[in-house]
Amino acid sequence: MVKIKYPRDYNPIIQYWQKIEHGEIPVCRKTYQWYKYLSDKILNPDSNMTYNPARANHIIEFAETFCCPSKGDGSPIVLELWEKAHLAAVFGFIDERGNRICRESLLIVGKKNGKSFLSSIVGLYMLIGDGERGPEVYSAATKRDQAKIIWQESVRMVRKSKAIARHVKCRVGDISSEQFNNGVFKPLASDYDSLDGMNIHCALLDEIHQWKNGKALYDILADGVSARNQPLIYITSTAGTIREDIYDAKYEEAEHIINGIFNENGYKDIHFFPFIYELDERKEWPDKSKWMKANPNLGVSKKWEYLENKVNKAINNPAEVKDLVCKEFNIRETSSEAWLTFEQLNNTAMFDISTLKPRYGIGGCDLSSTTDLTNATVLFMVCGDNRIYVLQMYWLPEDLLERRVREDKIPYDLWRDRGLLRTCPGNKVHYKYIREWFEEVQQDYDIYLYKCGYDAWSATYFVEDMKNTFGAVVMEPVIQGKKTLSSPMKSLGADLEKKKVIYNNNPILKWCLGNTVVDIDKNNNIQPCKGNISTRRIDGLAGLLDAYVVLENNLEEYLSMI
Repeated sequence: MVKIKYPRDYNPIIQYWQKIEHGEIPVCRKTYQWYKYLSDKILNPDSNMTYNPARANHIIEFAETFCCPSKGDGSPIVLELWEKAHLAAVFGFIDERGNRICRESLLIVGKKNGKSFLSSIVGLYMLIGDGERGPEVYSAATKRDQAKIIWQESVRMVRKSKAIARHVKCRVGDISSEQFNNGVFKPLASDYDSLDGMNIHCALLDEIHQWKNGKALYDILADGVSARNQPLIYITSTAGTIREDIYDAKYEEAEHIINGIFNENGYKDIHFFPFIYELDERKEWPDKSKWMKANPNLGVSKKWEYLENKVNKAINNPAEVKDLVCKEFNIRETSSEAWLTFEQLNNTAMFDISTLKPRYGIGGCDLSSTTDLTNATVLFMVCGDNRIYVLQMYWLPEDLLERRVREDKIPYDLWRDRGLLRTCPGNKVHYKYIREWFEEVQQDYDIYLYKCGYDAWSATYFVEDMKNTFGAVVMEPVIQGKKTLSSPMKSLGADLEKKKVIYNNNPILKWCLGNTVVDIDKNNNIQPCKGNISTRRIDGLAGLLDAYVVLENNLEEYLSMI
């Protein structure tokens, strides 16, 4: 029996929002927007979405009556206001049939803020407190050890609570509530014997920033909840360095939802509830007054002294900054040796060629080897606009695509389906397809190649083919070395950071930019390289950089033509 602790009209969401609105609790823009929206829905309900205080408070009372931290004196948890507001939001909104509105929740928060403990509470509640018959609850991850983290915390909770232990039994591989409601709670990884035929009531996905090839597992879990009336996919994570996987997909979906809340034409999904705690800007990390934006439990489960020490170390050792802002403040990063941070390279701006009507472009290409990823780039500018616009195409041999997807865990097949990448027959990329694409750009968009940069070691027959098509003066060799590449690469980096380079949010180029590492000499001259991980590709950056070199070499004349 859940102990009633709160009055029937208790509403932690409104209480939390008021403190946010009055500046008593610092939060980022995304959190501000989201709780403004939730509060508006409470104060102005409609038939599609109403707030039920009894449903919201039930899980809070369940947690504070039965759920004890694994480290402590055995007393139940006392939830912080942000945790109460979060759980109330996930469980308190219902539709006209009385079913829970939230079917998927995403909580992004800095480490040591108690997210795994919250997941354990949600898992046990969905097992025995949600009123579901035969609930199947899974703690899921791509690796079994990771999948067991939340489940093991739930096991420890059960062992500390005599009341819960009366309803469930902890076994070697699961928590069973068979005698109570015929339910089960178990860890689940990608290598589980069978992922088909599950009838999931709740899936707990922890630390998705570590998941590689995570979309496949996520899709299976999402399919597995389809038979339930009010299932829940509950996701918790910090930021990470693995790009173009399930973390980026869910984070960007959350961004679309938050940005569309008060926009009549914005993206909408009332069943997805995003809770994003992060710094609004990377430069805020040394400012102590901003730290709670990403760490709502600062001063409770996460100590101020701990974070101060981490920040001071990073101030004295810049090499530690990337890891700090990623793990403690949820600023998405690439890798510790990357050329640019994710914040610097990320640009979601889009452009419409038919509106811009460019006349002349500058090409660049990275042919790589005949069996690898190949890139072609056209950048252009328009009169009265200092921004640089980028078109790109990529190629892979058709015979290698499936193996690359399977072995490299890179979504080349999805990029192909979106028209961002093309396959060539056989096991090689024939360079005629690159020339044909440049012709397409000219024919379809009326963009004529003014110049085209290429690696001076490129195949002779490709260069001759391009000269025969576009003219001998168009092709301009680019020697690959620091002397030639350093200045343009620094300019490109600065322009990317200023958001002057508009690349239509191309995920392949974004991935290539994130993979790029710099080789620096004693005079601070740089050139790109892809580091030590063979599956990382930088071909998109290489093609863009060749075009940038040519742009810098011919800037005055090019500007006079547009």
